[in-house]
Amino acid sequence: MRPGARARTYAVTGGVGFIGYHVTRALLERGDRVVVLDDFSDAPYPRAMKERNRADLASGFRGVDVRAGCVTDRAAVREALAGADAVLHLAGLAGVRPSFADPCAYMRVNVEGTANVLEAALEVGVRRVLFASSSSVYGDSTPLPAREDAPAILPASPYAASKRAAELVALAIARRAPDLACTGLRFFTVYGPRQRPEMAITLFARAIVEGRPITVFGDGSMRRDFTHVDDIARGVLLAVDREEPGYRAYNLGSGAPVTLAEMVRGLEAACARTAIRGHAPVPLGDVAATFADISKAGRELGWRPEIPLVTGLGTVVAWVRAGGGPGTAAG
Repeated sequence: MRPGARARTYAVTGGVGFIGYHVTRALLERGDRVVVLDDFSDAPYPRAMKERNRADLASGFRGVDVRAGCVTDRAAVREALAGADAVLHLAGLAGVRPSFADPCAYMRVNVEGTANVLEAALEVGVRRVLFASSSSVYGDSTPLPAREDAPAILPASPYAASKRAAELVALAIARRAPDLACTGLRFFTVYGPRQRPEMAITLFARAIVEGRPITVFGDGSMRRDFTHVDDIARGVLLAVDREEPGYRAYNLGSGAPVTLAEMVRGLEAACARTAIRGHAPVPLGDVAATFADISKAGRELGWRPEIPLVTGLGTVVAWVRAGGGPGTAAG
């Protein structure tokens, strides 16, 4: 526990998902109590991975209470939030490409779900709420590196639109509740152990280790601001500890984007194997580059990323080699 601090109770939606698991674990490691609300659906990745994350949290810590429920269910949300000191709303439908197939579901979960969480928090007296947004809100029209005060008005996918809409709903609700400390975190290409299996770094790492070909979209020149999940979890904890009222948005990224080709070369080095490359057209909705201006998070939260890409890629390769994936205990 933090020196001189009492144990607090946090409600974490999506707490057995990828980022949610790491955030929940970080809270428990510092001595806090956590109530997790997760729907355990196969979206956006296999239920077996969420079940494994739940089992690993339960076996490692006593202060966790995991409940099944969706953020679109106001009663379930209200019950999970009752008695919490703060809420970390990390649940949602992720993925640019799948969002074109079912945009209504993305709006329902990401926008309505966020409104549900904020309204329930106000009803039960919680006055600190943090929620997960995305670098996708910037699209391809925002000047890079993207700043939080830059326009974000041309989303490239329904997923991006749902995250921007959730931000606007949160801002409107926060203006009605002047004592609410509401924080939106724009995550930039988060990777690490327990990542969704269809995401590029995990997908490529597994293929390279197993000697299978990988498919690189475009010519490999797309740039991504890859950010390790441990850095993200640390940023989430710093942000949720902010108690000043009002709405604020922060970028959490590496601030040092690399091309997909450079990322693949890093994975090859981490695997000590050469990738078998194939190429395919860039999918609809994928932006040319993500690049975070992280100066605001540095000034106001005291946060900066600490894990260089070469080190972070090594953690993914180690997790894959240890059998990381659905139904496994690796990582």
